[in-house]
Amino acid sequence: MRHHSTSRRDFLKSSTGVAAAGIAAPYLWTSAVFAADGPNERINVAAIGVGGRGSGNGRRAAGLGNMVACCDVDSQHAERFAAGIDGNCATYTDYRKLLDRKDIDAVTVGTPDHWHVKISIDAMRAGKDVYCEKPLTLTIDEGKQICRVVKETGKVFQVGTQQRSENEQRFLKAVAIARSGRLGDKLHALSSVGEASSGGPFQVTKPPANLDWEMWQGQAPETGYMAERTHHNFRWWQEYSGGQVTDWGVHHTDIALWALGLDETGPTKISGKGTFNKQKDCYNVAKSFDCLMDFEGGHQIQLTSGGNELVITGDKGKIRVNRGGLTGKPVDEIAASKEETDWLNGEVEKLYRNMRIAGHMQNFFDCIKSRELPISDVYTHHRSVSACHLANIAMILDRELTWDPQKEDFVGDAEATSMLSREQRKPYTIDA
Repeated sequence: MRHHSTSRRDFLKSSTGVAAAGIAAPYLWTSAVFAADGPNERINVAAIGVGGRGSGNGRRAAGLGNMVACCDVDSQHAERFAAGIDGNCATYTDYRKLLDRKDIDAVTVGTPDHWHVKISIDAMRAGKDVYCEKPLTLTIDEGKQICRVVKETGKVFQVGTQQRSENEQRFLKAVAIARSGRLGDKLHALSSVGEASSGGPFQVTKPPANLDWEMWQGQAPETGYMAERTHHNFRWWQEYSGGQVTDWGVHHTDIALWALGLDETGPTKISGKGTFNKQKDCYNVAKSFDCLMDFEGGHQIQLTSGGNELVITGDKGKIRVNRGGLTGKPVDEIAASKEETDWLNGEVEKLYRNMRIAGHMQNFFDCIKSRELPISDVYTHHRSVSACHLANIAMILDRELTWDPQKEDFVGDAEATSMLSREQRKPYTIDA
């Protein structure tokens, strides 16, 4: 059932109709919001998960709204974040108490991956718009769940795949060039994202007093505390993450799918090899990997652990892009012509749906005002991270898999289908 891609198209269609009619989309504000961008009209925001990347997202939100609260199961993280905010930023260690506040309009979610969906769903049902760090989901079924709740609540939901907005528009330009046909009709995208970390075995120790280890584990299987399971290193454990395949893989694979015009569908065949450490109490995600995804129309995406780059190749040309630059003969040809440069700039504006391009968090705040679909919407991100999850499943099972992108299920493979979801530890199950 393609509820997510259909709802994305329906959203864009209905938004266009509303705009054309000059009618404001209905929305009940919970505070004095956005008549202007002065300090008294800015929305109230809160940050959930404020270590590492979550702290950075929270600070960016604080620059655009009134940061009134933050939450982290590590109380030191919450206290450190609040100390850097001008004004009165309350601290919490239980996000549910933060969500009970009626004066908060929007939240950022920057927790480890296994908490993203539950917190985001609870936040939307509490009436908050959400900016959630990528990768959004731990499983493909979580993606289906959160798409349903975004549609159900009508909340603005931005995912933190910021390459869609930032890096001097390099990725937007790469997408526009690829979609124009200049590279050819059947394209191959190399999504190369580097290796995961390796390590272990690690020792079980007593959790520090500032960390609620029970809450940190959430839906994941209960285990003894190891410092190496927490903070930045959570991403090297399958219990909490998909490793480098989803953590960095979703950045370039998201752009690849958009560039190849596949952002509302998925592959039909997936195969790959990965190296896993199966020793107890060690990092257990794929350290190195090489996966191939085949799509209808002859397109391919190869997700691999080489140097960081996205290379898109067709029978007419090739371009290479990463956060350091955009190169290739087609890029040089466009740069040499004012007419072609103007064309490319115009295509970038169209890709961004004529919203202003002023940063990923700014796009989220702009869409809170306008009620438009953000540039990194939940529906296309679900497709992007699902492709990465499929790569992991193919590597774990060590065989080629056949996928039905319309039904979002494997074809004739009960074992693979069982890996679309995971058993969740009570009371941290996701209700959607």
